[in-house]
Amino acid sequence: MISMDIEGGARAASASSLAPFEEGVAEFYDSLLVPILFEPYASEMAIVAERLKPGSILEVAAGTGALTRALRVTLDSATEIVATDLSQAMIDVGAPSLTMSRTHWMHADAQNLPFAPSMFDLVVCQFGVMFFPDKLKAYDEAKRVLRSGGRFLFTTWDSLPANDFARCVDECLASLFPSNPPDFLRNLSYSYFDIASIKAQMSSAGFDAISCDRIELTSVAAAHDIAAAFCQGTPLREEIESRAPARISEIVDEVAEQMESRHGVRPCGGMSAFVVVGRAS
Repeated sequence: MISMDIEGGARAASASSLAPFEEGVAEFYDSLLVPILFEPYASEMAIVAERLKPGSILEVAAGTGALTRALRVTLDSATEIVATDLSQAMIDVGAPSLTMSRTHWMHADAQNLPFAPSMFDLVVCQFGVMFFPDKLKAYDEAKRVLRSGGRFLFTTWDSLPANDFARCVDECLASLFPSNPPDFLRNLSYSYFDIASIKAQMSSAGFDAISCDRIELTSVAAAHDIAAAFCQGTPLREEIESRAPARISEIVDEVAEQMESRHGVRPCGGMSAFVVVGRAS
């Protein structure tokens, strides 16, 4: 069983990463964005993780636990899972839904992990690496807490044009705010897809046997749910509210109407992401 003893204050969780999602955003994220985007890829990641047969797993940037739940269902019940996130709001929403034994939740920064070296067999991160201001530092931390031969498994989105729902929301918002379009999706969520760069950063952090596999899936959801998921369940909300104070509901409706006119009331959208695995040498 994993010792939950934490190293001293030098490695206490910090606020050096992207500002955490606020409580209202976390609720929309969990109820709408997770089933639309994250649950399908969580199932794929859990299959990869199961093949590695880890006895202990650290999850960073766990959000509200989409991957945590998939891992708990798929892996051996004896596997220890420590799920962490920088946002306490995300943990507060996700933790109550997963209270099984050998599953622990903690507030932690992926760039400054509060764990001793060589504690885990597997470090996982679903769609979080894009938000790390210093990715190499986060990768160094993942390498530090892994046992020799352990694996770092993460997903990152392919380009915005390769992801139908996100691209459509981005285009709709650009039409609503032509002089100053919100850019969270283009500049953060869907910005980290250069495979050569990813492999180089992983290698610099001490990982070898690095693989990057593109996984293409589809998702079906109501147009209004898609609009609300992106506009209210991500930091897009802050960008929208700064441009249109007190109009977030109206903007969601307008994005939904545009999406319906283009793709119907319940569109089916293609998604593309990379599953990356590296071995701690």
